[in-house]
Amino acid sequence: MERTLVLVKPNGVARGLVGEVVSRLERRGLTVKGARMLMVSQELASRHYAEHVGKSFYADLVSFITSAPVFAMVVAGPSVVSVVRTMMGATNPLDAAPGTVRGDFGLDMGQNVVHSSDSPVSAEREIALFFSEEDLVP
Repeated sequence: MERTLVLVKPNGVARGLVGEVVSRLERRGLTVKGARMLMVSQELASRHYAEHVGKSFYADLVSFITSAPVFAMVVAGPSVVSVVRTMMGATNPLDAAPGTVRGDFGLDMGQNVVHSSDSPVSAEREIALFFSEEDLVP
C-alpha cells in the first residue's frame, strides 16, 4: 500500500480546514495512518524544502511553514500520491479546479492551504521527516 505525506499548512489550520481535508481524504477511501499537530522548526523546514534552497521563494516558504501550527498526516491507499495530488489541485490556487482543496480554499500561491508529496520517493523521505514508524498504525 502506497503512502504519502499531507500537510494542512498554517493558513488552513487557522481557517479551520483540518476536518474538511481529513474528511475529503476519508470519503475518497484513503486511510489516515498517523496524524499530529506541530510547530515546524526552522531545521525541519529547511530539510523539508531542501530541494528549493537557493530559489527566490525559499525564504518565504520556510517563513510561512514555521509561522503557526501545521497538521501533518500520513495517508495510505492505492496510488495515493497521485490520487491526493489530484484532490489537492494545482499548486497555484488560481489554476486549481473547483472541487479540489486548493480550488475551493486556496487564495495565494505562497499560502496554498495544503502540501502533498509529489512522488512515492518524496513521500517516504517526507514521512520520515515528520513521523517515526512507531508513530504510525499498520
